Amino acid sequence: MRTIYVCGHRNPDLDSVCAAWCYARLKNIIDDENTYVPIRLGHMNATTKNQFEAINVVPPAFVKDIRARVHQVMNRDYWALHPQEPVYSLVRYLRKNHASVVPLLEDQKYRGLLSLDEITMYFLKENSRKRPKYRFYPKNFTKVIEGELLQGDVEGSFDAYIMTGAMEYDVYQNRLQKLLPDLPLLVVGNRKRHLQYAIDSQFPAIVLTGVADDEQLSVDLSNYRGIVYRSFLDTAETIRLLRMSLPVSQIVSENPPSVDVDDLFDDAKRVLVDSDFRGLPVFDEDEFVGFVTRRCFLERPRSGVIMVDHNELKQSVEGIEESDVLEIIDHHRLDAERTRKPIFIASEPVGSTCTIIYHQYKRWNVEIDRETAFLLLSGIVSDTVMLKSPTTTDVDRSTAEELVRIGKVEDFSRFCEDLFAVASVLKNEDERSVIESDFKTYREKTIMVGIGQVEVNNLAQVDEVRDRYIKGLEAVKREQRLDWTMLLVTDVRKENSILLCSSFLKDEKVLAYPLLDTQTYHLEGVLSRKKQLLPEILRVIEEYY
Repeated sequence: MRTIYVCGHRNPDLDSVCAAWCYARLKNIIDDENTYVPIRLGHMNATTKNQFEAINVVPPAFVKDIRARVHQVMNRDYWALHPQEPVYSLVRYLRKNHASVVPLLEDQKYRGLLSLDEITMYFLKENSRKRPKYRFYPKNFTKVIEGELLQGDVEGSFDAYIMTGAMEYDVYQNRLQKLLPDLPLLVVGNRKRHLQYAIDSQFPAIVLTGVADDEQLSVDLSNYRGIVYRSFLDTAETIRLLRMSLPVSQIVSENPPSVDVDDLFDDAKRVLVDSDFRGLPVFDEDEFVGFVTRRCFLERPRSGVIMVDHNELKQSVEGIEESDVLEIIDHHRLDAERTRKPIFIASEPVGSTCTIIYHQYKRWNVEIDRETAFLLLSGIVSDTVMLKSPTTTDVDRSTAEELVRIGKVEDFSRFCEDLFAVASVLKNEDERSVIESDFKTYREKTIMVGIGQVEVNNLAQVDEVRDRYIKGLEAVKREQRLDWTMLLVTDVRKENSILLCSSFLKDEKVLAYPLLDTQTYHLEGVLSRKKQLLPEILRVIEEYY
């Protein structure tokens, strides 16, 4: 099942957030083969927060980007080994399952990640000139070598060389003298002198071969404190498997690099490629949750995205260029990028994206519940400024009437007043968050313009905060490398606005609005940024640039 994100534009307004939530709900009803997740790309303004709280619905989660990450490609379903399990078990598993790595877990705690490389290095060391010394866990003898334990405590461990008692006794004794003070693990048949020497010297372990039963033994083991194990196999096979009885913890590499579940696909791939390992452990904070191998990075995963209330990639979520755009639901002019495949586009010349989504519910004959009706109505009322904006159409009005009925809104006028009452935020909110909460950029010729909009109950408060908001506009202009930034402060009840601007023109009177103060204009009857303010801004740029 694929996860598909439904997202509005950056600096989301109420229409954008409501549209994402409502359309994701519809898609989850009509499509049971995918999971649709509504997301938002920025801070929610006070109005948006209030509407979701009013209907007791969790708003879309904030998502910074949808670039491919480790959690999309990691192996979560795996077989693990205890660190004390024998190398023999690891080799059998890798051979049977054609796996490249196996994690080591002890009490569900990560202890290492083993691969074919560690096994290869282990056997290479076996063939080096230096005589290898091993750490043996006697309890692994029974797991690897067909035979039986005759005596000794199998829970401990010891370090020792392997020695075979196949040579003449004098040679055998001389060889042992050269190993002192180290004592070996002895693999031997029923050779009395060899065995007695091992008993007297208290070798850590004796592995018997070719001894059918205890009565055949030519020595007394009663004074021997070490391990005695009888192998049912021949000497050569017994020695081979003894080497395979070592615990896997002895061959695991120390301190390999690791990655986090939220690391970017490209970053994790680079770490793995630059390392000498076949795989890397994956952690979620301090918890081991899986691993990645080189096979995981053969193909970059592509998220599915549905764009609502916008159609330009530059307005959308970061990483969308690495994703598949599947649908566009929008009421703005089309300037979409080329897509890899044909996609579904629902574009209507209406005042709100939520109006279009209402039509999609009707198209699929899906009943609209009260929560959905409330949020769709909220988006329409917000984007059309109580259905008074010049962008409002008869379709928006008829849709709002139907949603009022479905949502059981008893007093529509009160609904609108309550929605915009929360919008009086100029004094209480940080100016940057207000400017950028509903901020759109436009290009005309070589000039880049950014216009934010905020709704208030009255315009009297603007004079008190004007200076700091103009400073905020200058900061946004500088940081986003724009030529001109503005904030349209709109009184939704009296249908008037005040426009605050950054510095741009030497002669401020070129705009066709009364100049109230430096970089401050009165826009009587102006409610729409797109249909009323933007044409005037484009006219000025056209005439003076």
